[in-house]
Amino acid sequence: MAYWLVKSEPDAWSWDQQVKAGAKGTEWTGVRNHTAKLNLMKMKKGDRAFFYHSNEGKNIVGIVEIAREHHPDPTAEAGTPWVVVDIKALEPVPKPVSLEDIKKEPKLKDMALIKLSRLSVQPVTADEWKIVCKMGGVKA
Repeated sequence: MAYWLVKSEPDAWSWDQQVKAGAKGTEWTGVRNHTAKLNLMKMKKGDRAFFYHSNEGKNIVGIVEIAREHHPDPTAEAGTPWVVVDIKALEPVPKPVSLEDIKKEPKLKDMALIKLSRLSVQPVTADEWKIVCKMGGVKA
């Protein structure tokens, strides 16, 4: 299993909205960065991702599962290379983990969230996953 982090501005799409989408989940639309697109294309069904509220809050607030592997983004112009994956909410993070907390943890100094702060879909290593889960009160 691989681990990821997906970012959303809570006023555009929040954790609560993701939870309300239910077991079917939703398409993760609107990615228009080639590196982020390549990350979407690497995701496999069953992979896990942190759900991160960007801009407002700057917290990891939940965990989602990749429910369907990449397919064309229905919000993209026809003939463009943009893709989506379907994600479904698994569980909230009991104690949201802030960007500030992540920056304070020396073992997370190389995390993509810090190094590639503007990237909307990013990989998370297994070690980073375990550390962040522990910080947030999640059983990894």
